[in-house]
Formats: sequence, C-alpha cells, structure tokens
Amino acid sequence: MPPSSSSPPQDPETLDDLSTAYDRLRQEIGKVIVGQEDIIEMVVVCLMARGHTLLIGVPGLAKTLLVRTLAGALDLDFSRIQFTPDLMPSDITGTEIIQDTQDGRHFEFAAGPVFANVILADEINRTPPKTQAALLEAMQEQHVTAAGETHTLDDPFFVLATQNPIEQEGTYPLPEAQLDRFMLNLWLDYPSFDEETEVVRSTTAGPQSEVSPVMSADELQSYQEFVRQIPVADNVIEYAVQLVTRTRPDSGEAPEFIQDYLSYGAGPRASQYLVLGAKTLSALDGRMTPVEDDVRRMAVPVLRHRIVPSFNAEADDVSSVGLIDQLLDEM
Repeated sequence: MPPSSSSPPQDPETLDDLSTAYDRLRQEIGKVIVGQEDIIEMVVVCLMARGHTLLIGVPGLAKTLLVRTLAGALDLDFSRIQFTPDLMPSDITGTEIIQDTQDGRHFEFAAGPVFANVILADEINRTPPKTQAALLEAMQEQHVTAAGETHTLDDPFFVLATQNPIEQEGTYPLPEAQLDRFMLNLWLDYPSFDEETEVVRSTTAGPQSEVSPVMSADELQSYQEFVRQIPVADNVIEYAVQLVTRTRPDSGEAPEFIQDYLSYGAGPRASQYLVLGAKTLSALDGRMTPVEDDVRRMAVPVLRHRIVPSFNAEADDVSSVGLIDQLLDEM
C-alpha cells in the first residue's frame, strides 16, 4: 500500500514500505545496469529528496540508459534533450504556434520536452548560457512562461544533466550559481573488469532485458512527502551546518588548509541538501532518523561542486574531493 500524504512522520509501516520499494527498484534497474550501485543509490536519493543531479562521465558509461531505465521502473514519462550550440530556449520549454480553427486563427502553446517527469539534459555544457538558463529556471521554479502565460511542469519533476569531462573545446561551463541548483554532483568511473565483461556478454547476445514499473508516480510523490517528515536530531543538523561552515575560508572556523586552498565555500543550500540526503539515506535503509555518518556519506556529492579551489590548490594539484575528505577526517 502506498503511503498517503497525511502519513504520520514516525510511521514504521510506511518506512518498511519505502525500504521494500527501494529494494524492488534496485533489483529492477539491475536487470539492465551492471554495477554502478553507489551511483544508482545516490540518484534515487536525489529523486526522493526532490533534487536534481549533475552526472559527469566519459561517453559510453550508460548514463542515458541509467536514466531511461529509472524512468521505466518508476512508470514516469521520460524526455531526452540533446544540448547543442544552436539549441534555443524555446526548443526546451515550448513555444506559441498559430492554429487555424473555425473561429479563426489563434495562438496555442506547444509544450517542449521539459514537460515530462524525468528529463535527461545530455551534455548541458554544450549549449550557450541563455539556453542553459531556460532549463535551470524550470528546475528552480517548476514552471515556464511563454507569451506572458505561466505553464506548470509535471510532478514529480527530476532533471539529470550530464557532462563529458574530457572535451572542453566548444563548451559553456555552468557558473557556480547555476551549479548550486543541482543537489548532487556524481562522477561515473569506468566499470571493473568483471562488470565490463558482464556488460559485453549481456549486450551482445540476444534481446536486451526490459524493466517493468515497480512504483507509480503517486507512490513516489507519497514517499517524497514522507522523507520530508522524517525527524532529525539537533546534533545531526548541527554537524551538517558545521561541516559546511568549515568550507568557508573567512568563517573563522575554517582549518588552515581550507584557508590556503579554497577561494569560496559552500552556501546554506549545501546544509539543507546534506540533511535532506541524510534523511533519505536513512529511510531507504529502513531507519527512522539519520545519524552523522549519513551526513558524511552525502558530503562529497553535495559539496564537490559548491566549493571553489584557489590558485594554490591548482598549483599543488589539490582536488575538491581531497579537501572534503581531509575536512571529514578532522571532524
């Protein structure tokens, strides 16, 4: 039974339902996607927390297949937008077109591909900032405006944008303010030898496996509401805020290595997403409230794109992930 929107915040039955539903979802995705368990978990965490994900990886790592499979297993409408230098904002949001009727000609709004539940924004950094902003505004406001009229986007609404870390020529990097709208920044690595062997075996012999819906849109929305209601102890919230505060070089609480290697730290949205992610992790694991370790697990994907390394960090080959790991070691 899916939970109702009025489910009490401490409902063990709903918690068990969510944990069981997550297990079914992982099994269904596993029919198509080999490995990538951590990436799948974080994508589901982001979805349950009503966030959006920036996925970075070289071509051929099944980024598109992962998103399409997730949408199929959740019985959600899927839309893929291939970002190119000539893509216009109206190609994403939709536009007004002239229609001939018995009463004469009139304008009618033709919805763009952003009107779906799951959006794959493929290579978002290959389109100019004006077009990037059209998608990012839709992500933030969950509506688009055309000819002075506001059109509400579908719910649930989840954007997964991809970037290729190798080719930077002809790209338009997302500014820090726009990167901040993505809850998580996930990096896909190459599969292991055994995983790649299984991929080759399964994709070169016979028909491919197909996924079946294991969760409806209504169930997903109910679980999203339930996650929001999960209680969090004050010490966990304070731990998340302290972690974010220590990334700010001028905060007075920043360690010396942060002052040396960071130009700017993360803002309050990082603290919010750390706690939301921790709540979701605990719920998917069948636990009623998160602990500090859940915050630590969310630290890298939440903070990686929200801290700005200084010239000293580049000169000393110090990465954002290395700084986050060092910060966690000292807390």
